[in-house]
Amino acid sequence: MFCGSAHGNDPIYTAAARALGRELAERGIEIVYGGGRVGLMGELADAALAAGGRVLGVIPQRLRDLEVAHSGLHELFVVDTMHARKAMMAHLSDAFIALPGGFGTLEELFEVVTWCQIGYHQKPVGILDVAGYYAPLLRFLDHAEASGFIRDIYRPILQHADDLEALLAQLAAVALPRFVAPPPPV
Repeated sequence: MFCGSAHGNDPIYTAAARALGRELAERGIEIVYGGGRVGLMGELADAALAAGGRVLGVIPQRLRDLEVAHSGLHELFVVDTMHARKAMMAHLSDAFIALPGGFGTLEELFEVVTWCQIGYHQKPVGILDVAGYYAPLLRFLDHAEASGFIRDIYRPILQHADDLEALLAQLAAVALPRFVAPPPPV
């Protein structure tokens, strides 16, 4: 799970994080996330835990020192760097879902998409587009594809839906592409 360490300006983001945490817990899906107790991250974790779900966190020592670590998780892995955090989260996860968030959320999301594109993993990646939060970004990605910077075989790596049920169905059904070397220059 990738999501903000803030709540955002619209209460719908917090409600979506809580609903996602509850739903995943009720489905018996273990959550791996950034280990924070603040913002959407904390809401997601608290809701999953309250619903009986298993939640694992991965947090860099620097953030733990700032006292933003969640203390009620089943496991909290403390790592040295953000790079180590992302690598461990990717290793522990079977799929990735992004809720609204800022720079960190976007960076984590695009890193796992890129890793899938170049063959480092074959795990589904999705955006839960709460209240159209990601609509401008999705339009930009369509523009990047139309401009020749994202090959059409890779665009399906990043699934998206505004409904959790639809997103989970997409993630379960997506056929991920294998890495294909780019065509030689003309």
